[in-house]
Amino acid sequence: MGLNRLKCMLLVSGAMAVGVPGQAQDVNGPGPAIGTEIFVSDDSDENTIVRTAVDLDLRNDGDAKRLGIRIENAWYQPLGQPTEQRQRVFLQVGDRSDGWTWSARVGTDGDDVIGSASVYDDSRFRKEFFIERDVIETPLGLERELYTTFGGAAVDLPVNDRNIFTVLAGLQEFSGENERVHLRANFVHVVKPELGLSVQLRGRYFHSTAPGEFDYFSPRDFGQVLPVVQLRRFIGGWQFLAVGGIGAQRFTGSDWQQANYAELKVEGPARGPWRAAAEVIYTDTPGNNAVQTDNYNYVQGRFSLSRRF
Repeated sequence: MGLNRLKCMLLVSGAMAVGVPGQAQDVNGPGPAIGTEIFVSDDSDENTIVRTAVDLDLRNDGDAKRLGIRIENAWYQPLGQPTEQRQRVFLQVGDRSDGWTWSARVGTDGDDVIGSASVYDDSRFRKEFFIERDVIETPLGLERELYTTFGGAAVDLPVNDRNIFTVLAGLQEFSGENERVHLRANFVHVVKPELGLSVQLRGRYFHSTAPGEFDYFSPRDFGQVLPVVQLRRFIGGWQFLAVGGIGAQRFTGSDWQQANYAELKVEGPARGPWRAAAEVIYTDTPGNNAVQTDNYNYVQGRFSLSRRF
């Protein structure tokens, strides 16, 4: 089956999944759950990634407590080249303890350890620590089995009920010699709480110690400033999120250029055995796979459906 045809089938399946209502009989207390997730991404350089997953959760208790496995199949088509397929398997765990919530998804793609983990607290000055590792999804990354590991910490600095700062610092290591320092800062002002309307100013910067080492996008320095408007609404238990922003970005060897971002997300209610969610993100910020950085754009979609027993 061709990858383009597969993408179309998965997009249709995801759209159908979002339409499944969560109005069956409520299921009380913890219990097992089974679910599926579909991820599709494409960019202007003809990099296409499709991942489909099946989740089995033996301890589905709210949003935090998890104990199960994920079996995933991934198709990579970098730069329009022949598709490479990989199978991935993960152990998924999560829990709460003494005001901290933690989760981990640790597994392998058959070549190396991959996955992610995070822990955060419930205090007013919320703190989060995270780490994630995955293959570099470029022709050389897949051929030579190159990986990247990104770890860091973030903290919320609330001013009052309507204004909050968030800062993040992280270090990303790549196979080879390159290391990348990340700094990010966001300011959020809630305009109308009853409407879920806020305005944000997002800033990000990274510095690479060995720029251009392999074939992933890696300038020495990258900076972006992005004003954003966000609307979050709850209707009939469903959560709807819309985000849009226009700003500016610059990286080594380029002039300042326009940066655009858009996100749409819908998530079904937690009541009842069924849970569905979908999101679509568009950006023209170059990612690791970017080759032609002029007029670059990237879009991804994610669809999930689960049932609790």
